[in-house]
Amino acid sequence: MDLPRIFTIRESGHRIHNPLTAEKLAALGASLRLAPGTRVLDLASGSGEMLCTWARDLGVTGTGVDISTVFTARARARAAELGVADRVGFVHGDAAGHVADRPVDLAACVGATWIGDGVPGTVGLLERSLRPGGLMLIGEPYWRRTPPDEETAKACQATSVADFLPLPELIELFQALGWDVVEMLLADQDSWDRYVAAQWLSMRRWLDENPDDELAPDVREQLGSEPARYARHGREYLGWGVFALMKR
Repeated sequence: MDLPRIFTIRESGHRIHNPLTAEKLAALGASLRLAPGTRVLDLASGSGEMLCTWARDLGVTGTGVDISTVFTARARARAAELGVADRVGFVHGDAAGHVADRPVDLAACVGATWIGDGVPGTVGLLERSLRPGGLMLIGEPYWRRTPPDEETAKACQATSVADFLPLPELIELFQALGWDVVEMLLADQDSWDRYVAAQWLSMRRWLDENPDDELAPDVREQLGSEPARYARHGREYLGWGVFALMKR
């Protein structure tokens, strides 16, 4: 059970595996007014930057769960580096279906709602771990501009225009599921650039070091096509945000 290698190659230089900068991640934590000792469950926690930095800066505790052995190892190393390994832990496992052994104060899935087959299922999954009155965090793409056709949507790495909603409709979906949106933080084009463009350098350096690897042709094809495709389509059409929810 692991992520395909292509993902860890592309994001080998990332600490945050979504279009949040470190500054935006810190601003999100501050905006939630979390008390020291807040218990967090982070599903699809990646390299653990949210839990580790919030433990250091805000005093939270908690657990991250991620399917990637590479990212989980990095998360544990980051916790040790920041001196918070006694407050946060990371589990290698499938976040889909994972429920905390006791209710948490904040349940999060920041950018991986496929673990619940979409937003409604992920909200339902996180709610199973959340104490009454607790906070939920969902990170999700949305359309900044609705693509004019399916080809454009696929160029934004969606399978269809129907994969994502415009921002107002995404907020209305949360509300229809019975949750108040109490805070949000949105990526901008600059933070998207920092997330996506950093993948290109990681891929190029990996190619230089691994020219005979079986994945080299795939990585070369992606590096040759993705910068222009992102500039033409993804940068203009695709948004992304983190939304804090409380049960109505």
